[in-house]
Amino acid sequence: MNRNPAVIVCNSRMATSNNINPIRVRVFFFGAARNAAGHGQVEIELPSSCHAANAFERVLMAYPALRRFGRSLLFAVNQEYALGDREIHDGDELAVFPPVSGGGGANHDRTRTQPLNTGNARASAASTPNKDFFELTTDPIEVGAIARRVVLPECGATVTLDGYAREWTGGRRTLHLVYEAYEPMALTEMQRLGREAHQHFDVAHIGIVHRTGRLEIGETSVVITVSAPHRGAAFEACEWAIRELKRTVPIWKKEVFEDGEVWVEGEGANPANFTL
Repeated sequence: MNRNPAVIVCNSRMATSNNINPIRVRVFFFGAARNAAGHGQVEIELPSSCHAANAFERVLMAYPALRRFGRSLLFAVNQEYALGDREIHDGDELAVFPPVSGGGGANHDRTRTQPLNTGNARASAASTPNKDFFELTTDPIEVGAIARRVVLPECGATVTLDGYAREWTGGRRTLHLVYEAYEPMALTEMQRLGREAHQHFDVAHIGIVHRTGRLEIGETSVVITVSAPHRGAAFEACEWAIRELKRTVPIWKKEVFEDGEVWVEGEGANPANFTL
């Protein structure tokens, strides 16, 4: 991230009569949106009375190259997907990014716990009240070590998904992958998936570990492991979890080919009630 972010003065068309003390917010760009904006982080000034839709439009005015994403561009406020009528306050953290690919800075405050046994030397983890776990790591993932963390006496089955980097995509040979995450929001979204998995399926525990950074072909990018009293629920929950992770968790994948590179854009729907 840019440690000395640019400061953009609020456009006069957004000014209001009570805009005596404008607010200042940070804006983060991820994935292909960062390439389009030319920055990883900036600071902007907004009217003292401003909503997400106004802030979003102001960012687009400052960085018109972002408009190429059309209606698919996503917007978050303080690490949550935002609706257009959400009020923006001084010091808020905004984020602009394309749809997540799922198959992936600044110094954010976040809850950290020491991983029990990830098979990794370093991992960022979201705290949970039970044996569920949700982590991001830059280290190689040991799938077996992850799976064993949810094998408990009360369970009769464990299902584990091992997603890894493939060599060929659409007839093009991939040299390696790069995954990028909006880390604090990604951990929060993983926790949400865990809570919903327990609501929808008869499962005992769920764990998700996702790799970030550079991955060589054949290396594991994501592991989802689910334990349940019966195998049917474990299979269903694991399939549901990877589908939702690819749809909502802010992780992006860049494929580096022999003849170029591209950020993979997912199919996540824009939860905001404003569009480009």
